[in-house]
Amino acid sequence: MRKISGYILAFFVTSVSATAQNTTITEIGNLIQDALLLTDRYITPATDAAVYQAASSWVNTPRNLDRWDVNVGLHFNAFFVPQRDQTFTLNQTELKFFQISEGTQVITPTTLGDDQYVTLTGTLNDEPVSMRTPEGVDRETIFYPYIQATVGLGFGTDFVAKIAPRTILKNVEYQVGGFGFKHTISRYFKKLEAQKIYISAFAGYSKEDITVEFLDVQTGFRNLGLTALNSDINTYQFQLNGSKVWKKFELISAVIFNSSDFKYSVSGNRGAIEDVFPLQSTVNTALETLKKTKTNIIGEISGRYQLKNFYIQSSLAFGKFVNSNISIQYHFH
Repeated sequence: MRKISGYILAFFVTSVSATAQNTTITEIGNLIQDALLLTDRYITPATDAAVYQAASSWVNTPRNLDRWDVNVGLHFNAFFVPQRDQTFTLNQTELKFFQISEGTQVITPTTLGDDQYVTLTGTLNDEPVSMRTPEGVDRETIFYPYIQATVGLGFGTDFVAKIAPRTILKNVEYQVGGFGFKHTISRYFKKLEAQKIYISAFAGYSKEDITVEFLDVQTGFRNLGLTALNSDINTYQFQLNGSKVWKKFELISAVIFNSSDFKYSVSGNRGAIEDVFPLQSTVNTALETLKKTKTNIIGEISGRYQLKNFYIQSSLAFGKFVNSNISIQYHFH
């Protein structure tokens, strides 16, 4: 992260005009470095959690639908926030611009943490600067609903799509949507299906969008306009599912492999400092250094019970996090 210091300083050497009064290039560069540090520590647990939420319950059953049959389900997702991901430690030695008011280190919440905050201070152009660290969602369990539909295409293949309404949890907004295709492999092994054992493969794509209230930095230029942080996540997923059916009950297990690309940007009401130099765009350019790709291996187990054309299903995904899901589905023939 500190490797961008030379880039930041070079940028401001060429772009900051004389109207910037006595604001120093070094102070601005240090402020941006601290913003990047806070971004990475604060948002990473939430983006990792979002991937788990989006990965769950794509496949209701390895069995394929008949052509043009439709299964529509209302899903209720519950994500359990682990204690280890609710806070992070901020050390004074890591900060270039801001000062911790009391002591040399402080514990502050991540996006998944509580509603506590810490006030950090600094000096910009000989003017005092204060900032409240961002707060968390202050929930032990995060719920959100979504709708998922599966359409039989024939030849053992189904199309699956899901969409969630934009969920607002205090200072966090979250939305996910995606689609994929499932193919029933066991249809080629009639002896397996004769024993009511089914196997399928699924490949899909989902997009997770998270926006959180971020840095409320007050300066002589008023607010710096960095009050919102957006995380754009694109996830590609492959999974294998197997199931066994006993009359109206089906037990299903899955192994999920996914890869997610993470990208961040800040936004907010335009700060007065933008009259001097383009702070938002400069921070967003610097945030390119935080782009990353992560892979996950997730296990999932679920049970599904049939009541005529209705199904009730509950599932549990587990790995680094634990995510549960319950759904009510209707099968249209």
